[in-house]
Amino acid sequence: MPSDLPRNLFAALTFRRYLFSEWPWRGLVYVLTALPVIGVATLLLSPITLPWAGTLVQFAKGGLHTVPLVAVSGLGIAGLGMFGTLLAAPFAALERRRLGLVDPRPVEPAPRSGGAASWFGSRYAEPAAWRELLFLILLATVAPLVYATLAFAAFVIGTLILSPLLVPRNAMGGYDVRSAITLGPWEASSPAQAIPIALLGLALLPVLAYLTGLVAAGHAATARALLGGGGQAELREVARSRTRLVDAFDAERRRIERDLHDVAQHRLTSLTLQLGVARLDLSDDTPAAQALDRAHAEAKDLMVLMRDLVHGISPQTLADLGLPAALRDLADRSPLDVTVTVEPEVADRYPARVENTAYFAASEALGNVAKHARATTAAIRLARHGDALVLEVRDEGAGGADPARGTGLTGLADRVAAVGGRLLLSSPAGGPTLVRVELPCLP
Repeated sequence: MPSDLPRNLFAALTFRRYLFSEWPWRGLVYVLTALPVIGVATLLLSPITLPWAGTLVQFAKGGLHTVPLVAVSGLGIAGLGMFGTLLAAPFAALERRRLGLVDPRPVEPAPRSGGAASWFGSRYAEPAAWRELLFLILLATVAPLVYATLAFAAFVIGTLILSPLLVPRNAMGGYDVRSAITLGPWEASSPAQAIPIALLGLALLPVLAYLTGLVAAGHAATARALLGGGGQAELREVARSRTRLVDAFDAERRRIERDLHDVAQHRLTSLTLQLGVARLDLSDDTPAAQALDRAHAEAKDLMVLMRDLVHGISPQTLADLGLPAALRDLADRSPLDVTVTVEPEVADRYPARVENTAYFAASEALGNVAKHARATTAAIRLARHGDALVLEVRDEGAGGADPARGTGLTGLADRVAAVGGRLLLSSPAGGPTLVRVELPCLP
């Protein structure tokens, strides 16, 4: 569908070519198919809604005069609480399918897992099940009033259009004033006189089309709000897009690492060797020898810097030996005195996305400790809690870490969130500081 065209009925109502598009027909089909659903819902809930309607009528008249009616209403509410969520499930499933008529965007229920017992339990424990019950109640109470109003409007407009055929004949088979039909100030005693009334009905057809679309769009919007998984479809798509960005970033980072290692680092090594060979041909007391010594020393320092840079971009230990070994290597390379504790339940390998995120979280946290915490020691702990891999970095420094101060924690939190994890920070003034990263991983 072109981007400039409406993608759902609600957006189509503001489209200038709405009446000449497919959307009025989609709205009409949606309304017509809703009628039997509303009828069944109204019938099923009538033992509850009718007593309550009687109770409200009595209360409006000045008090409750029928105790059994109140008792029946209370029993109805109790029964609705016990079985309503079970009863609402098929209506919700049917409505999610019907939504495709007026809104192609997917609407999914809140995810559930487990067998039948778990499903029955979720019908009472999950907020989504109670939202489905609320939708069923609206189908049985509010929807009949709205659709009855729409049906009345359609009946009136249809009567206007058919008015030339509705003018009654007299006993002689003709038309006279006594057999006229009256519509407000208009009176028609023959089909010809009823033609303006029919034209008025035809002129009101666009109004009926918009009214039908408005009812269908309101019904669909209510269904989407109550029957969706709390926006989970859209959120999952956002999470997938963020994950794709992280994957693309990791792939680009590995490409840069390969280019640096295979091209730049090798050429720098060759340059260092050539400087060393050239130095052998010069006497120690010449100015050129001294210049070559300085160039050779700087080249060797640059080689060390390049090696550290390549290691920081993509540590080979992480790719070859896994996260625990990479964390120990990171601790050895840190200027701090770092202890690494790996709980026994932690496996050697995890998905690459999890390992990369955990490693760079530890690297960023240790970097912050070295730069800002005024601490000399730190501790890394790696554990497994259920389906989550937990990384903790703790130091006894000055504390007071604040993501708003640009310590890299905000970017780290975004990276962790992109793989479905979360970052928690505890850093009171005076310390200690604890950075905890929880990452979902395969069991």
